[in-house]
Amino acid sequence: MIVVGGGIAGLSAAAELAERGVTVTVLESLPQLGGRVRSWPVELADGTPATMSRGFHAFFRQYYQLRALLRRGDPELNGLRAVEDYPLRHAAGQTDSFTRVPRTPPLNVLGFVLGSPSFPLRRLPQVDAERAMRLLDVEFPATFSDYDGISAAELLDRLRFPDECRHLALEVFARSFFADAEEFSAGELVAMFHSYFLGSAEGLLFDVAADDFDRALWAPLAQWLTQQGAQLRTDTPVRSIELADRGVRVGIDGQTLSADAVVIATDLQATRSLIDTGGFDQRGFDQRGFDQRGFDQRGFDQQWVDSVGALQTAPEFAVWRRWFDTGVRADAADFLGTTGYGPLDNVSMIHQFESGAADWAATNGGSVVELHAYALPAGFDHEQLRAELDRHLWSLHPELRHARTLGDQWLVRADCPLPGLTPWHERPGVVTPSSRVVLAGDGVRCPYPVALMERAATTGVMAANRLLENWGVAGADIWTTPTSPRAAWIQPVHRLLQRTTKESNV
Repeated sequence: MIVVGGGIAGLSAAAELAERGVTVTVLESLPQLGGRVRSWPVELADGTPATMSRGFHAFFRQYYQLRALLRRGDPELNGLRAVEDYPLRHAAGQTDSFTRVPRTPPLNVLGFVLGSPSFPLRRLPQVDAERAMRLLDVEFPATFSDYDGISAAELLDRLRFPDECRHLALEVFARSFFADAEEFSAGELVAMFHSYFLGSAEGLLFDVAADDFDRALWAPLAQWLTQQGAQLRTDTPVRSIELADRGVRVGIDGQTLSADAVVIATDLQATRSLIDTGGFDQRGFDQRGFDQRGFDQRGFDQQWVDSVGALQTAPEFAVWRRWFDTGVRADAADFLGTTGYGPLDNVSMIHQFESGAADWAATNGGSVVELHAYALPAGFDHEQLRAELDRHLWSLHPELRHARTLGDQWLVRADCPLPGLTPWHERPGVVTPSSRVVLAGDGVRCPYPVALMERAATTGVMAANRLLENWGVAGADIWTTPTSPRAAWIQPVHRLLQRTTKESNV
């Protein structure tokens, strides 16, 4: 098998296949594994080596497939360390925390509402109780389709959430996709509510990488994959994928590789390009029947090709990592979410959890600070944005106002999937019109209430399972938060509220 893409989705598929004795080759276009969760070497102004990434990532406790993947190379998950709190700072002054919130639903909801300055109890009666109950009364994957065409912003309007709580919901959930609430799917927002809060006991606390991503996560996993017989080829961009009479042909620079099947686990731009240039349309293999194993050799119909082309990417985001000659105050949070601070969405103290950055900070008496700005407007002015981020950083950390910058890395990208308002069932999933080609990634439709890195890992497992099924080999179980309401009382109470609402409207 060939896996195109060495990010989380591709590595997840490769692990499942290799573990079951399949010969696997992973082709990654970049010099490092990890995809959008990779790290790479950089130099500071004085030539000191350091590392950079696309920014802080939270490894939530309910990322079951992702954590199982990492355990292949790191059984004790020593490459992760816990973050004690996930504070959310409002420009008005209040701060929300998830540390003391009970873990068991629905007590976690009640505990958060009672203790949150963002959800004043006097505003509770204005919330639409029947619509709020729908957040608990879910049935995935049908719930995704229930909100087709509805944005996250419209959903919160319908719920009549207080403005303070509305900002909290958007900062915690929708902004995690680098998306504007007007463009972000309400179904995805409900799934995140369920996965991270309403349907799981793990809550919103998480772990982070204990060092740069390559050293902490991907190097141990790469070693394990190699021991399983997998071949990992970085710096190897794939130029084409074509269906053959039997199997597939994968074109790389100066060479064509043959395989029984392929997992396409690249970013959306690369996936679209490979599908567009591969002749995967209704003229494909419709008339060639079946190969000797009886595998379906039909080609790709144009409707499916169009659905891949319709996948959207989120707006640009910026990551600004800075090496200061000054330390930060002792109580600075590892990760601080912000709302009301202009374009600034969060502040990460990299030196407080990555060992390499910690060593540098200790040696230089400084700090390594990372600023994130999501869903940036088209054509934004980079210098103006940097000035605004500086201003808000100083308001949160005045001790850095006069700090000297010993190094900085400024990164702007626009390659994250956007779960938009397209009907859920029209988005391409893992299964394609050919049994020899499967998709994986966080932009691929998935029937489970998972998102971001966990969706990438989950669809990678699903892709491997689909291919293994062709050979009659059992795949891996999928672990997820419950796809139905956790408590028996939720549906009866919801039905009662629905009847009451209808009667009051008569």
